[in-house]
Amino acid sequence: MAMAVAQHRESSSGSINKHLCVDTGKYVRYTAEQVEALERVYAECPKPSSLRRQQLIRECPILSNIEPKQIKVWFQNRRCREKQRKESSRLQTVNRKVSAMNKLLMEENDRLQKQVSQLVCENGYMRQQLQTASGATDASCDSAVTTPQQHSMRDSNNPAGLLSIAEETLAEFLSKATGTAVDWVQMPGMKPGPDSVGIFAISQRSGGVAVRACGLVSLEPTKIAEILKDRPSWFRDCRSLEVFTMFPAGNGGTIELIYTQTYAPTTMAPARDFWTLRYTTSLDNGSLVVCERSLSGSGAGPNAAAAAQFVRAEMLPSGYLIRPCDGGGSIIHIVDHLNLQAWSVPEVLRPLYESSKVVAQKMTIAALRYIRQIAQETSGEVVYGLGRQPAVLRSFSQRLSRGFNDAVNGFNDDGWSLMSSDGAEDVIIAVNTTKNLATSNPINSLSFLGGILCARASMLLQNVPPAVLVRFLREHRSEWADFNVDDYSATSLKACSYAYPGMRPTRFTGSQIIMPLGHTIEHEEMLEVIRLEGHSLAQEDAFVSRDIHLLQICGGVDENAVGACAELVFAPIDEMFPDDAPLLPSGFRIIPLDSKSGDGQDKMTSHRTLDLTSSLEVGPATNPSSGDGSTSQGMRSVLTIAFQFPFESGLQENVATMARQYVRSVISCVQRIAMAISPSGSSPAMGSKLSPGSPEALTLAQWICQSYSYYLGAELLRSGSPGGDSVLKHLWHHQDAILCCSLKSLPVFIFANQAGLDMLETTLVALQDITLDKIFDESGRKSLCADFAKLMQQGFTYLPSGICMSTMGRHVSYEQAIGWKVLAADENTVHCLAFSFVNWSFV
Repeated sequence: MAMAVAQHRESSSGSINKHLCVDTGKYVRYTAEQVEALERVYAECPKPSSLRRQQLIRECPILSNIEPKQIKVWFQNRRCREKQRKESSRLQTVNRKVSAMNKLLMEENDRLQKQVSQLVCENGYMRQQLQTASGATDASCDSAVTTPQQHSMRDSNNPAGLLSIAEETLAEFLSKATGTAVDWVQMPGMKPGPDSVGIFAISQRSGGVAVRACGLVSLEPTKIAEILKDRPSWFRDCRSLEVFTMFPAGNGGTIELIYTQTYAPTTMAPARDFWTLRYTTSLDNGSLVVCERSLSGSGAGPNAAAAAQFVRAEMLPSGYLIRPCDGGGSIIHIVDHLNLQAWSVPEVLRPLYESSKVVAQKMTIAALRYIRQIAQETSGEVVYGLGRQPAVLRSFSQRLSRGFNDAVNGFNDDGWSLMSSDGAEDVIIAVNTTKNLATSNPINSLSFLGGILCARASMLLQNVPPAVLVRFLREHRSEWADFNVDDYSATSLKACSYAYPGMRPTRFTGSQIIMPLGHTIEHEEMLEVIRLEGHSLAQEDAFVSRDIHLLQICGGVDENAVGACAELVFAPIDEMFPDDAPLLPSGFRIIPLDSKSGDGQDKMTSHRTLDLTSSLEVGPATNPSSGDGSTSQGMRSVLTIAFQFPFESGLQENVATMARQYVRSVISCVQRIAMAISPSGSSPAMGSKLSPGSPEALTLAQWICQSYSYYLGAELLRSGSPGGDSVLKHLWHHQDAILCCSLKSLPVFIFANQAGLDMLETTLVALQDITLDKIFDESGRKSLCADFAKLMQQGFTYLPSGICMSTMGRHVSYEQAIGWKVLAADENTVHCLAFSFVNWSFV
């Protein structure tokens, strides 16, 4: 009996040990060599298949004692640890940013509290002064005004005097950047918070306008200061910046005497220059400061001959305060305070020189956006097309802007001279026979041309939103870009037809393809390549390629942007344009003036240029207001047009005649477009055609909604939405991406709402060159093919979540896609197919 019990215990113990060995085998401890081998495989393939894991065991003897299931678990754990590590790093970065933003908001709150206290004290003081003699009040005001101007009496010709001015500049700048020296007012249209922009108008006695911006940038202070001090690299209106003198100051700082030239925005005003002192120093708290102000004396700086075409403007204490953040990054405060001498321009243009919005849009916001762009490019967050590097694309944008500014201004020291007019002063013709367009590659050089001719003009527009006009000019080039010149002028162009790509005598047939290259992080500016299809005007040129390629930047298309200056600038390029391709930019610039009715006017409905061609064909539009209170009455803007043409020796007069004729035809087209656009208040493309042979936009919108309700038994638009014209408006602003494609063997998109255009990162014109299959990945195409028969049979289908691709190459994820047939109500036939992508976002 005892032996039996012992044997039973022994067998039970062995069974337990056996099970323990199996269990402990599930949680093997890997050796360093095994982990190294697994890590090498993980680096190549984080999620190996079953066959790959078995192959790994066969190829690596050190892993032979490990089961495939255990290796599978190791890779699962490794992926989980990697995901946790990335998420932890991301959360730490977010936490640092939130802490920095919180600190910035607390400082702003403290500043506002001090400002409130100061205003209360001033209010009590003013009440007391109202009860005293008026003479005492006048005396106090005079003393307060003369104090800021005392620096102009200092001697700026010796280092001691310059150091004294620099210290005063630093104190005044810091009081503007973070203190209560001025009453900052939040800029209309800007959200409060760490990225806020404050504006204020200085009193007439002090002169000028000023802007302040602050934000968080993921770059170190020294790098930010280096970028911002190189003003021509980011300030598109800066023609040149020359440091005349530099010497060290206390605390490791430097003092520089700088001469700066800026372009005039239009042909109707002279350019500006500045003679300033720039002081760079560090504060005790570790902050870096770059502050600047004008020095007294209009004759100071370079010789008078170099500045003959400029009006000396004044820069009051301005600059950058850059404070490092814990964990990386910086908080930057930017102050721009200028007196642009508005008296020197025609009265109609003075709002441009007295508007803090214009200064903010051109300088302050531009500086902050540029710094953020560099930061995102450095971190690899920006995706660009056609394999171009960010620095190369920035270079193209800057060269286009600079070339257009050169054409608009036509400075004598650049070789420009005016030609005699033909009696009318509407178009100014300037010639430059010294401009060298040579590049490092002789094949791409244009130095053998006789010269460059520029035809430019400016005009005042009434009740035309700049963003709407630029969008129309961009999307409907056929309305104004036809080289429809007479035979005499065509002969002039033919002489240099092969000297400059894209400038041979060609008639534009209306077809254009927009190929995006890149855009800034807030999409306020886009760089793209345009391909125009046309036919030659000369029979002997029939063998030459008919297509014209243009490199183009388009900016200011957002109507809600603050003080936006809208531009469309382009230059002909070779089809395989190199990085140093010569550029002769031409284009349009539209600058809004302050409205007669003030800044409180309601804005037009955005994205109103689906197509206005039908309105143009019948003359000025007469559509009444939609009744939503939107209006553009009282809106004024200045349009500047500049077109450049190369010419060979002996053909200057012929090309000048052609240029006048062509630019006048462009002006006529723009005036006609402006008349069609100016009546405001209609919904997007009200009563217009989407494309030749398509129904009106409003009709198509009604068909889309009615067909959705018919097949799916639900309403596409939210219940309670009013009918009639507002159907298109609500569909256009629907949160889901809605796209329609044709019923062809290769379906092509014919319509998209705003969310659809944003998802595909394209325009309504370029949309019609995108096929349905191109936007899906491999699994998405398989799912679509599997359900396409179901869609055609029952009229609708649901596609599972997946990934699609934008035209910029970015991946877009969506929760669900719904497809349905769109029925033409009057014919009861299928007009097209519609797709709705629910809860989409960029990956």
